[in-house]
Amino acid sequence: MSRLNTMESTKPSATELTLMKALWRQSPLSAREVHERVAPELQWSFSSTRKTLDRMLDKALIRAGEVHGIKVFSAAQSKVQTLAALAKDFSRTVLEVKGPLPVAMFADSALLSPDEIEDLERLLEANDHD
Repeated sequence: MSRLNTMESTKPSATELTLMKALWRQSPLSAREVHERVAPELQWSFSSTRKTLDRMLDKALIRAGEVHGIKVFSAAQSKVQTLAALAKDFSRTVLEVKGPLPVAMFADSALLSPDEIEDLERLLEANDHD
């Protein structure tokens, strides 16, 4: 089973993905720091952020540690692998694309560096026969 397939049971929801993006940009972060980064987009309470982080821990999307006595979180899933799984799932199930995925759609992404786009392209090409 490919690494891309192992993610199928732990795909993040849209709100979980928002929290993961904050953690991909900077880790580790406390729950309060995560909340401060996602609050403008999600517009929800701190308790909702905490509950979502707990659910993400249960799903092994993130991991928790401790820094100076404060619980902190970091992404447990690779950004590139997560995005590849989500793109592949969407293209196959929604768009019914059967062939290789166009990596050019990620070219202007503020979330991915040029090196990460290259890694994503390799991952999508390597897993094209799933």
